[in-house]
Amino acid sequence: MGVANLRSAAFAIGPLLLCVLITSLGVAQQAGTLTIRAPSLSSAFVSQAYRVQLEAQNGTTPYKWLVSRGSLPKGLSLSEDGLLSGVPLEAGQFHFVVTVADSAKPAQQQDQELVLQVLAPLLARWGSYPKVNGQRIEGSLKVSNQTGDGFDLTVIVVAVNENGRATALGYQHFTLEKNIIDKEIPFGENLPYGSYQVNADVVAEVPASNAIHRKRLVSNEPLQVVQQP
Repeated sequence: MGVANLRSAAFAIGPLLLCVLITSLGVAQQAGTLTIRAPSLSSAFVSQAYRVQLEAQNGTTPYKWLVSRGSLPKGLSLSEDGLLSGVPLEAGQFHFVVTVADSAKPAQQQDQELVLQVLAPLLARWGSYPKVNGQRIEGSLKVSNQTGDGFDLTVIVVAVNENGRATALGYQHFTLEKNIIDKEIPFGENLPYGSYQVNADVVAEVPASNAIHRKRLVSNEPLQVVQQP
């Protein structure tokens, strides 16, 4: 309806009804299809706080959000106002669908599939599995920092005999820079004859967040160092 027509209508329907008409016309022009501004979710890390605000547009506020299919990692939740937050307690790739509904009558509704990758900040695994070489037990670890912060890393490897006596096989303390994958740390030492279990403890302190991450590796079976003739 043009401006001239609205002016003509004013004399016919009166100022009050004209105001209602203009308001209704503005609402009709603003109405649209509810859509989700689909975010590309950044990676989360086990035991570190995570927070992402989901957003919708073109609908009638307020919006209500929920997870309609799939599941979030333990420790995370989605609030009705679209805040995905918490402290994830498990690593993995999680596929789920979020649904948002607006406050129109009838309400509009939209779904969006999302994928969230939850990483373990610190990874540790055997590089070379512990083995006996003569009188020596030796091997290596591989450690990874999957975060965007440097780690103050301490690695201690010991061999524990059947009497509970521990002998150091290796010790290192250094900065493991961000996004370093599979840095190899060798260890080894000559030992008296006996049966040994190898324990490796890896501790990462994160100065930027005051977080501490720990990993422990234990050999699966006793390693026998035999007495040489």
